[in-house]
Amino acid sequence: MSTLSLTVRDSSTMLRRNLLHARRYPSLTLNVLLTPIVLMLLFVYVFGDVMSAGITGGDAGRAEYVAYLIPGILLMTIGGTSVGTAVSVCIDMTTGIVARFRTMAISRDSVLIGHVVGSVLQTLMSLVLVLGVALAIGFRPEATVVEWIAAAGLLTMVSLSLTWTAVGLGLASPTPDGASNNALPLMMLPLLSSAFVPVDAMPSWFRWFAEYQPFSPAIETLRGLLLGSEIGNNGWLAFAWCVGLTVLGYLWSKAQFNRDPVR
Repeated sequence: MSTLSLTVRDSSTMLRRNLLHARRYPSLTLNVLLTPIVLMLLFVYVFGDVMSAGITGGDAGRAEYVAYLIPGILLMTIGGTSVGTAVSVCIDMTTGIVARFRTMAISRDSVLIGHVVGSVLQTLMSLVLVLGVALAIGFRPEATVVEWIAAAGLLTMVSLSLTWTAVGLGLASPTPDGASNNALPLMMLPLLSSAFVPVDAMPSWFRWFAEYQPFSPAIETLRGLLLGSEIGNNGWLAFAWCVGLTVLGYLWSKAQFNRDPVR
């Protein structure tokens, strides 16, 4: 059997293991999933009328703000799920199971690949649930079938890039609590982007960061695909961020995993 076939086989086994863990211990997944849903309901029904004043010169109503808000909430969902991935990886590294895997005749890459693929699948399922809640409260996208496919591809790319980053953070953290804290910016960065208010409404000294950080281009691209707004250069910026974070996260994670002693 070739090396690639062995890696695929062992990665499938690790994927099944991680999915079984997620099913048996759903509390972590529920915690990171409920946060974006609660924020979505909070910003729509508590702050919606006020926050909508920052859109189209204050003429937008709640329905328009829901349309503006949901793409950012979807990206925040991906960031939240990545926090759970960092914690899960750190738990594996600190409980001795990885030490056992190192003594077995399995592909070393399969341990990380199983975490990444499992996390991306859980993220996509979470996005479907969040999108269902969004549709229930009035989100009405205008995307064609092709644009929906492109939006799904974008969300998958963002999920993959943040997951590899989270894996690296989990490997670098000494404890699960530390992993949770280190990965928290992956969920909090959307708060400092164009997710809730337009970048133009922000102070000039902060606007440059909000406009060019990883989440804003992805949010604006998703907004354009689902709602027909102008995408401009955001599509290329989002693609570049996704590819860059994926490559860097993979190389960083693999280097740490290969040199990490048993904790």
